[in-house]
Amino acid sequence: MDFALIGGTGVENLSLADKTEITVDTPYGSVPLQTGKIGNVEMAFLRRHGSGHTVPPHRINYRGNIWALRELGVRKILATGAVGSISPEFRTGDIVLVDQFLDFTKNRPQTFFEGGEQGVLHVDVSDPYCPELRKNIISGAQTIGLDVKEGGVYVCTEGPRFETPAEIKMYNILGGHLVGMTGVPEVVLARELGLCYATMALVTNEAAGISKQPLTHSEVIATMNMLGATVAKLIESTCRFLKKEQSCYCLTGCTEAGLF
Repeated sequence: MDFALIGGTGVENLSLADKTEITVDTPYGSVPLQTGKIGNVEMAFLRRHGSGHTVPPHRINYRGNIWALRELGVRKILATGAVGSISPEFRTGDIVLVDQFLDFTKNRPQTFFEGGEQGVLHVDVSDPYCPELRKNIISGAQTIGLDVKEGGVYVCTEGPRFETPAEIKMYNILGGHLVGMTGVPEVVLARELGLCYATMALVTNEAAGISKQPLTHSEVIATMNMLGATVAKLIESTCRFLKKEQSCYCLTGCTEAGLF
């Protein structure tokens, strides 16, 4: 099982052929997920928010999820996530391949390496989202004539509340383009285990202070439902370009583990 898809809001029910429900035991608890095929590619599919969207962003078992995928042998992870737009560059309905992040989470375990027998790892995230995997997504998009936006700074907040207009203004001043609640530490943990990881950020709304209307989760779901078919086509098309081999820097992310 070389490849995995982590589905966020709106794509939890992505259809898999030959679907099997499994549970993987990890040091961080048991993780339920599915295995199956998208086209001819075997994939593991993990519902980030659990079945029926029952787990809020700040309670997601990020370490358990990434560990479980690595336990299955996964080397490359495609992820999707709903985001709000901070910048006029990105509009509702856009799909963005983010390339940097700003972390404003507060209470989430950020690492597998907590010292002691585990050792310490100061993982490099100069290029947090795998450039090779992003190229695969771009190729997949071009094949189906879909325009995806290349590059953007993802701001991750703790949630589960939406942000204030003052916070959004601050993120914009700091260079943020999109805001979500689930991207970190997921991307960091993947790098710690030497996995390739790329996010397809799905713009579902304008952020607080930019939108003239109060923010609601139902608005996010409605937009995700609208984007669902397009995202499914993009994922299926991208799978045609995936290769098992890791020819990028991601594989070396954990080489210094335990040396400090």
